[in-house]
Amino acid sequence: MRAAARPDLAAIWRRVEELSERRGQDPAEVLAPERLSHLCGVDPLRIPAVVAGTAAELPLERRVHERFLRLRATRRDAHGREWPLAAIASDFDAPGASLGPLNAGAGLPRLGHAAGVQRFFGVYAGFLLADHRSAVERALVLASDSAQGALGAEGGAHGTEDLEHLSYLTGIPPQAIRLTLDGAPPRLPLREQVRQRFAHLRRTRPREDGQPHSLAAIAKSFDASGQSLTRLAQGEGLPNLAAAAGIQRFYGVESGFLLADDTEALATALTGIARELESAEREQENPMLAVMRSHDVRSIVTRAGRLSARGWKSLAAHLDDLLAREGQLGRPAGTDEGNAP
Repeated sequence: MRAAARPDLAAIWRRVEELSERRGQDPAEVLAPERLSHLCGVDPLRIPAVVAGTAAELPLERRVHERFLRLRATRRDAHGREWPLAAIASDFDAPGASLGPLNAGAGLPRLGHAAGVQRFFGVYAGFLLADHRSAVERALVLASDSAQGALGAEGGAHGTEDLEHLSYLTGIPPQAIRLTLDGAPPRLPLREQVRQRFAHLRRTRPREDGQPHSLAAIAKSFDASGQSLTRLAQGEGLPNLAAAAGIQRFYGVESGFLLADDTEALATALTGIARELESAEREQENPMLAVMRSHDVRSIVTRAGRLSARGWKSLAAHLDDLLAREGQLGRPAGTDEGNAP
């Protein structure tokens, strides 16, 4: 995601705290570093610094290595043991030795192997690739959704969305989106999927003159040559993991854009749309309702309804006193500075 488009992590953190308290949940539990780490793969000790914007980003190779180790440590087999490399690799028809360098931190896996690892552990398609900030953003959004119970309502949002817009966001052709929404997503070989998504990015996110960005310009952004992307553009091979991360960063899309299957890509897009609609709705609502919601007036009124007439009078006097202290209590018409109550 481009830096300019990124939300304020500290603001999201505060929002999750407020939502948690409103629903009677302990914010410390909802935002526990271990819980967020489980969702995003970032070391729990680094999460406060990432939220504060003071954490230095790790090199891709080290980041992918640490995320892989965290997957093995936190998602164990039925006996509580770490999954053997051979068991993980066999899930995508590869030998266990092919994951040796990744496990030892001695190299990056092939793109197909990275996709297989993420699918094996059931994490989102950008888990290994996402930079720390993007990963924590995603975890905080999930925590926010959990706190406000919004995910259930988002499930029905797709019926009114324009297929072309969803296609732009996901890289999935409109017809494939319809099949996916109907519960029958088409299954493409990973190589063809990545080729289609890359072609979609170049076609729908052109330069200012309307022409697609050249392979050389894209590759230059991550210190590679344009030739390194030629086979990908022609559908003859997969990029390496560093190139996939660079392409997604160049176009400012989610770290799993090239790898996510259709269902996950569509769910991510719909969740973003639903969140934008909710935000716009809040901005357009009656200002008085917004104030009442932000100050939890309903709860106050419910409790105040049990007061006697004398209690109401005392409450009104107390509110006047509070407003006066904050400089918010206007003086009645006709009073002067000396006679003001």
